[in-house]
Amino acid sequence: MIWVSNRRKILLMLAPAVIVFTAFVVYPVIYSGVFSFTRFQGFGAPTWIGFDNYAALAGDPFFWQSLQNTIVILVVSLGILIPSSFALALLLQRAIAGGGALRALVFGPAIIAPILVGLIWVFILDPKIGLLNRVLGAVGIPPVQWIGGDYLTPISVSIVFIWSSIGFAMTIFYAGLQMLPADVMEASALDGATGWQQIWHIKIPMMRETFTIVTILMVTNVFKIFELVYMLTGGGPVHRSETLVSYMYFITFTNQQYGYGMALAVIITILGAVVSVGYLIAARRKEPVS
Repeated sequence: MIWVSNRRKILLMLAPAVIVFTAFVVYPVIYSGVFSFTRFQGFGAPTWIGFDNYAALAGDPFFWQSLQNTIVILVVSLGILIPSSFALALLLQRAIAGGGALRALVFGPAIIAPILVGLIWVFILDPKIGLLNRVLGAVGIPPVQWIGGDYLTPISVSIVFIWSSIGFAMTIFYAGLQMLPADVMEASALDGATGWQQIWHIKIPMMRETFTIVTILMVTNVFKIFELVYMLTGGGPVHRSETLVSYMYFITFTNQQYGYGMALAVIITILGAVVSVGYLIAARRKEPVS
């Protein structure tokens, strides 16, 4: 009877969270999935068209361009962000003067709204009025199309994303480093392990779960990039700098093709899940067997 009573109390306490999660997450996801099989422009009744929206996406060159841009941003961001944020955590773990202030300074960009981050970097990367091209021009280097061009926009978005996210990732790594048992570090030092050997053979293997958490968070954040592109380029010119989310926004709310936009939303969700789950499976396979 006591177990039944406790079970009822647990269910009663979980009920509000489950109801809110179902109403604001589960239901919209299912509703969007159903709408992806319809043609709807915001008025009248939606028309069921089956997989036509998905077939149209397969032949949409702007979809493939936005997918390519998203993949470039993902690869560049993860390739730079993970090792650099971990290196920063290692550096700031040391007892240095003003370490707390430095950690706060590095974390600062993470608390700035993405729309403001994009606005800040417009004044740095804009080909005509940007600070970066003015500095390059002062030393005789011709202006570079950092944003709005054919090639460099995804790289520039990656750099802005890294700048805004590195403090958050560093904080998670820093917390993970603080959780490492001090006796293991001391024992390895007594055995003659150098600082690099401690990092490579002890700290990184023991922080495998922390690396997994940071990577999954950054993957999901890349697949949600919208405000940066919206402020930096607006997706132009001619959708060449779109990401998946910014293109979905254009289709859904500018062109008012809600069914087509929901089909793209489903594709984004599936891609994010596949990349995240794929990384989790790969990470678990690399774990040493105890």
